[in-house]
Amino acid sequence: QVQLVESGGGSVQAGGSLRLSCTTSGYSYSSKYMGWFRQAPGKEREGVALIYTGANSAYYGDFVKGRFTISYAEEGARTTVYLQMDGLEPEDTAVYYCAAAGRDDLRGTTWNNLRRFKNWGQGTQVTVSS
Repeated sequence: QVQLVESGGGSVQAGGSLRLSCTTSGYSYSSKYMGWFRQAPGKEREGVALIYTGANSAYYGDFVKGRFTISYAEEGARTTVYLQMDGLEPEDTAVYYCAAAGRDDLRGTTWNNLRRFKNWGQGTQVTVSS
């Protein structure tokens, strides 16, 4: 059974930084997609960043504009994905969700098609004040 455990998040002032972490276990193969989506009140959930561990390929939402960096580390059967967020803006305030998908789950679709992600974390709040 795949599990996602998130940590990080919190409250910062505009221009500040936060780092989110998400550890997954239970995948039967090492190559997978892991990343972050976010949902602000009254808005749809949107893709923030995604990384494919099989090729170390990264994808970002247009609104990121070079402010965030996604990376990952593997230790045995566990993979941890990190999202370093710098230059945070009040518009970045949202609940951030970690998500994971198998290596074949995003075939034929865009990286941020959240319907293809079967595994989700519980969400962590990020609040940026002006």
